[in-house]
Amino acid sequence: MKILVTGANGFVGRALVAHFLDLGHTVRATGRAAQVKQGGPESRPGLEYLGGYDFDVDANWMPALAGVDVIVHAAARVHHPDAGHASALPAFRQVNTRATLDLASQARQAGVRRFIFISSVKVLGESTATGAPFRADDPPRPIDGYGISKHEAEQGLLGMAQSGGMEVTIIRPPLVYGPGVRANFRSMMKWLGMGIPLPLGSISNRRSLVGLGNLVDLIGVCLDHPGARNQVFMAADGADLSTPELLRHTAQALGRRAHLLPVPVSWLRLGASLLGKQDMLQRLCESLQVDIEKNRQLLGWTPPNTVDQELARTAAAFLREASQP
Repeated sequence: MKILVTGANGFVGRALVAHFLDLGHTVRATGRAAQVKQGGPESRPGLEYLGGYDFDVDANWMPALAGVDVIVHAAARVHHPDAGHASALPAFRQVNTRATLDLASQARQAGVRRFIFISSVKVLGESTATGAPFRADDPPRPIDGYGISKHEAEQGLLGMAQSGGMEVTIIRPPLVYGPGVRANFRSMMKWLGMGIPLPLGSISNRRSLVGLGNLVDLIGVCLDHPGARNQVFMAADGADLSTPELLRHTAQALGRRAHLLPVPVSWLRLGASLLGKQDMLQRLCESLQVDIEKNRQLLGWTPPNTVDQELARTAAAFLREASQP
């Protein structure tokens, strides 16, 4: 099978390329940069890398689509300086909606059999009541520009699928972690590794996450499984953790002990309000759970790795990086 992976220089994209090559597929990988990042699988047999594809401009994808059976579209705009404001929506739409649907339209013309879109749990909202997880078929309620743009792309893709000519599979992950993770998850590991006390011991919530290994395994199953045809799936590790539990498990993977202070959540909310960090506190304090039972029913898929296995790989990669001069 020949697979086109967009966003091949990204955190998820690089893992997908390596996973598909391990499965014996031929991979055509695209990204903005002229080459795959140093240390990537660019020298492996079966990989063709095409650089210079920029989703901020109209692109002719037909040369890259020649002979492709399946597209896994992992490229996206995730960040924007004004992400919380309406003014950012056009920038998210340009990449996540317009460019996605343009690629899909060209793919259908080129005879691509299946289009796998890596969307986001944010299509359904920002939080759930504890014990009331999002399900794949729940009504979308996106709040920010990123979630709105992903939802609009989903709607366009499903409309294409209904008209025939190309199958569509949509996968909505929550927070993805794994070797090479950056942003807040990496900062959390740094704090835990330094033994910094964290005022998060009183938080009582439940959050779903998905390890990189589990996510790429799910996507690999969706490449050709008949049950994935024109379906939407959630992705998760299958074991939800509270914020204090996540910190303790991560610290253990790092060979450390988490020092958690039982600061009342009301105090945390006050401090976050004064510092303008309400969004960060929401992610730390509120629940966001997803249900992956549909994956088992339609695909026979359950996460191959436990949370602790995924955290161990994540921590090992972090420690290797930290030890390098």
